[in-house]
Amino acid sequence: MSNQITLLEQAKHGELKITASDFNHVAEQHIVPVTLHEIARAATEYPIVFVKNSETGEFQSVAMLGLKPGQNLSVKDGKWLGLYIPAVVRDYPLGLVLNPEVKDKVWIGLREEAKEVSKTEGQALFNGEQETPFLEARKKALITHFEQDQATRGILGFLAEKELFISQTLTVDVAGEKRNINGLYLIDEQKLNSLSDEDFLELKKRGLLGPIYGHLSSINQVNRLARMEVLGR
Repeated sequence: MSNQITLLEQAKHGELKITASDFNHVAEQHIVPVTLHEIARAATEYPIVFVKNSETGEFQSVAMLGLKPGQNLSVKDGKWLGLYIPAVVRDYPLGLVLNPEVKDKVWIGLREEAKEVSKTEGQALFNGEQETPFLEARKKALITHFEQDQATRGILGFLAEKELFISQTLTVDVAGEKRNINGLYLIDEQKLNSLSDEDFLELKKRGLLGPIYGHLSSINQVNRLARMEVLGR
């Protein structure tokens, strides 16, 4: 996501408005983070895989929007071609400002330089000193997304503890060209099926079976991306 984010303040941003996004801010992003709560919908269009932070060792669930860096097959001429837009994309140009020293509180931020931010067009953020219903709704969506993201981090940590992630190279045929996609992790079906009854029941209690199977079935969507790349040439 482009542009530095600053704390949203009525005194500073009281006259600003937000226009509809043209999605060019993610036009070159081939993966975007998604929470486990999004997988059911996102998996119907995009391959859902996992990536690992080399510094922290933490896993993150992501939607593949392209088959190589710099390629987003879901954005063309500023329009989103798919039906489901990931929450992190919908949030823009708003976002959250976090203070590592205050872990139980977040603040709403704004990317002031984004072209979606205007003084003349779009939805107003404030009406005098009061927040508009538009801003209140956007703030609610941001907080919900943040809470789901935090829950996802904890759950992926649990899956990592159970050693359910396996490094995998995806091979896709793009108009006769074999292309390998590296650096990805999938849920290891063999280990999943060999879990003890107790651990499997724990996954069920946590509501993880749906996201896990959604992720596994979504891998076939990589072929859909290959067709989109060929048609877009």
